[in-house]
Amino acid sequence: MAQNDRLSGVQAFVETARHLSFTEAAQVLGLTKSAVGKSVSRLEARLGVKLIHRSTRRLVLTSDGEAYLAVARRALDEIAASETFLSSGKRDIAGRLRVDAPAAWGRQVLLPILTEIVADHQALHLSLSFTDRIIDPVEEKMDLVIRFGETPDTSGLISRKLAEQRVPLVAAPSYISRRGEPQSPEDLSHHDCITGVRRDVPIGYHIIRESGSPERMHITPTHEIGDGAAIVTAAIAGLGIAQMPLSLVAEAVQHGRLIEVLPTYATARINIYALWPETRHLLARVRYVVERLASKGQQGQL
Repeated sequence: MAQNDRLSGVQAFVETARHLSFTEAAQVLGLTKSAVGKSVSRLEARLGVKLIHRSTRRLVLTSDGEAYLAVARRALDEIAASETFLSSGKRDIAGRLRVDAPAAWGRQVLLPILTEIVADHQALHLSLSFTDRIIDPVEEKMDLVIRFGETPDTSGLISRKLAEQRVPLVAAPSYISRRGEPQSPEDLSHHDCITGVRRDVPIGYHIIRESGSPERMHITPTHEIGDGAAIVTAAIAGLGIAQMPLSLVAEAVQHGRLIEVLPTYATARINIYALWPETRHLLARVRYVVERLASKGQQGQL
């Protein structure tokens, strides 16, 4: 069967399911009612399942039909978006963009950038989730995810480095007054340490020795907190030493609420990546937002 015949069967099914009517689907597609019905029947024969129950009174989707409709709609939307992107000189930034990012950074850094973009492109609609849990963007149907550090499995994903930044070790002046300041990485074992909660990577602090070799130093956390903003708040409150991306602690350091510890060793940098499913690559809204974020990264604003 020719590829365009396969596609026409999918289109016929989607329109029929949308209207629950061969007649209305035929009007939308510019075909005869008979042609639409035969196209759907050929699709069912090829798939080996019944997608639509037919009776003299009405059409009803089967459970297989409902499941296939969700997939078929997305596939047709992808094709339409890709064709629009490739053929349109205007490259309209519109539609719904689903983004996931680390919680604290997402609220503090990403959200203001996205609100700027929406102000310029008001046909763009956002669905945002800010969480420190690592998700599968394909499985959770995300258009774009932002990650700090390397992602172990990037199969089916496109990755672009947006920026890099230092991840200093910090503590509150009150904590240093009470417990003293560590003089070497080994001293950290005698201090209260605050870490995130990560199941996908070992817990530890990133340091760089005088030799220049990076190292993940194992830490037994005194406090484990599964939210970046809460880690910063806990450190400011004097609960212990934390290591966080500079963008999340820069203001607190500037105003003296946090001070850097072991600055000679805490020179490691972490990369910030945008990742998106290969199927979303041609969506103008995804590409535009990634370009804006990359530009912000080059300006040191991430």
